[in-house]
Amino acid sequence: MSSTQRDLPQLLGEARRWCEEGLFAAMEAAGETPVSPTQVQLCSVLDDEGTTVSELARRMGVTRQTAHQAVHGLVAAGILEQAPDPASARQRLIRRTAEGERVHRLAKAALARIEEQLAGRIGADLVVALRTALETPWGPPPAPNSATG
Repeated sequence: MSSTQRDLPQLLGEARRWCEEGLFAAMEAAGETPVSPTQVQLCSVLDDEGTTVSELARRMGVTRQTAHQAVHGLVAAGILEQAPDPASARQRLIRRTAEGERVHRLAKAALARIEEQLAGRIGADLVVALRTALETPWGPPPAPNSATG
């Protein structure tokens, strides 16, 4: 790898930001309340039936406190609500409100349009290949000093 070649994590991060910026612009154009990248990530890992804050934090790769702060902001915005967890009296499930469902559908439609625009720019075959590569299980991260998977 040459010193000017960007590494894969950098490229993946730039691709994620490109998608997020497109999503933020689409939601702003639709008159929706702005949310943070962390709040967008939280909504993307939320199960339809609800998810605990601990599980959201695990899926997002953040601390429980960070996930809780994102949840709190979305609850205050009327996007999410807390409900009793039928499996545990000590936990609460975080789930979308009716308003949250509406915004979620709007965001999914915007992301579909963004993917269509990407296909128009780089070609549908490359978008399919990119999606296939990212959906393929990669297994656990490589062990330190491991040359192969």
